[in-house]
Amino acid sequence: MTPIDTIIRSFEPISLAQMESVKLMNRIDTKFVVPLAVLPAILQAAEADYYAQQIDGKRIATYDTMYYDTDSLDMYLRHHDRQLVRQKIRIRQYVDSHLTFLEIKRKNNKGRTNKKRIPVPGFDITADTPSVLKHKRKDDEPVTVETFIDAKSRYRWADISPHLRTMFRRITLVNKAKTERLTIDMNLQWDNVLNGEKKTYPNLVIIELKRDGNVTSPMMDIMLTHRIKPLKISKYCIGIALTTPGIKQNRFKKKIRLIEKLLNES
Repeated sequence: MTPIDTIIRSFEPISLAQMESVKLMNRIDTKFVVPLAVLPAILQAAEADYYAQQIDGKRIATYDTMYYDTDSLDMYLRHHDRQLVRQKIRIRQYVDSHLTFLEIKRKNNKGRTNKKRIPVPGFDITADTPSVLKHKRKDDEPVTVETFIDAKSRYRWADISPHLRTMFRRITLVNKAKTERLTIDMNLQWDNVLNGEKKTYPNLVIIELKRDGNVTSPMMDIMLTHRIKPLKISKYCIGIALTTPGIKQNRFKKKIRLIEKLLNES
């Protein structure tokens, strides 16, 4: 058992059912990047103020995600070019809880993130079939991946395809006031499904604070104590930049250099 496993076991647990009131599907996100070696100290400082999500006795969950984009990588390029209004479309498998969701994440010009999702049980993230049903609406018309995206997204299902598979392990914390969620992603792996390029950052940790507005956060104080500043970062965009030779990435080069510097110094 690693030090991180030992520390996270000392947190009070919270179940998925108990977390229903802290979904934060419309929120403000603040992200931080730290070396894995720093994480034990951060977790120890957070123990008194946070619950740890527990599923079937596990406190660290495995996530497997397929990101979709257009042939011209419009979603990636809108983010790169600082377009305030943008979207990400993905199908994510919550491996340990045996749940799979199609998720559309929207960022608006106020900096808020809104997420809409539907369950797609049994969906193979390596396939591009739109045949999975969510449920039947009141008029008994089936809702498929295709109809959901066409109705809720600026993109059509016919115009997007799988581009990047992302895998990581996640710790999810909820503050005891239940006003925020904190996700801690480790052992990040990217697999570009178009060209076969792969990249792994086993010693990188991305911490994301999710709040409904700028409410007081114990984690913000912990980060200040450790002199860790927020960093705007997208796992999808960094993964595309790292695995797509020749792609436009000027805006992300500084962040990639910062990440690699942090890892080299740890």
